Amino acid sequence: MMAVDVREVLADPAQGGAYFVDARETAALAAAARALDFMVTQIDLGGVRGKDDMLARFAAALEFPAWFGRNLDALADCLGDLSWMRAEGYVLLLEHGDAWRQADDENFATLLDILNEAAAEWGDRGVPFWALMPLPQDQLDKLAF
Repeated sequence: MMAVDVREVLADPAQGGAYFVDARETAALAAAARALDFMVTQIDLGGVRGKDDMLARFAAALEFPAWFGRNLDALADCLGDLSWMRAEGYVLLLEHGDAWRQADDENFATLLDILNEAAAEWGDRGVPFWALMPLPQDQLDKLAF
């Protein structure tokens, strides 16, 4: 069996998107992204109480500009811009988001849509964009179809 070079995968803009990953692989994924000169940003979603709280965490972690409108459309706009954080690619590590996913699946699903749309937009420009949600192996197994 051939080993996969994670840097090669991360560098491919066509493969970017929002993915659940094994939490044990987070450090290796972040190191590979940094080796590619990607911006790696952790966004802690632990204890998120709702959409407004989630938006505030994204705004703080990604240093959104003053024009950020604190709504889902503005989140999509900022994620599609990131001109204040220029990089060869982007990796967002969405930590501790599973409790919020289980409590507010509708808004979590909307967030995933926004992240995947941002990845597609960046991919069209030839820039990799990844949103990785580390989960313990047992939680990943529950998500498998």
